[in-house]
Amino acid sequence: MKLNDRNLRPTSRLLLALPIAAVALSLAACGGPAERPSAEDVSDGLMKVLEDQGMGDTLTEPMVLCLSEALVDSEVSNDTLAAIAKGDQNAQTNQDDFDLVQSTITEAGPDCVTAE
Repeated sequence: MKLNDRNLRPTSRLLLALPIAAVALSLAACGGPAERPSAEDVSDGLMKVLEDQGMGDTLTEPMVLCLSEALVDSEVSNDTLAAIAKGDQNAQTNQDDFDLVQSTITEAGPDCVTAE
């Protein structure tokens, strides 16, 4: 394959976007216990975060839904998932959830690219 082969673009685009998305998603609200949001709700919030950062066209909706499903299935706290679902980038987070969001997105990323 050539380096500029169109088949490589989705993979390379996702891999470039993952660190930025992971940092944005790891921001979570502190507060009372929240109900665990659905993957669809998390996906909507993640798309908002990506759009707010000028990366709305970097990942497709199926890719974002796949990442959101991985987050909901992980041990990321309900509060963090609720903040992501709201598209909240400016709230505080704890280090454990920050690390867990980053690792979950990084691990799920390659599968989410090929799942499209």
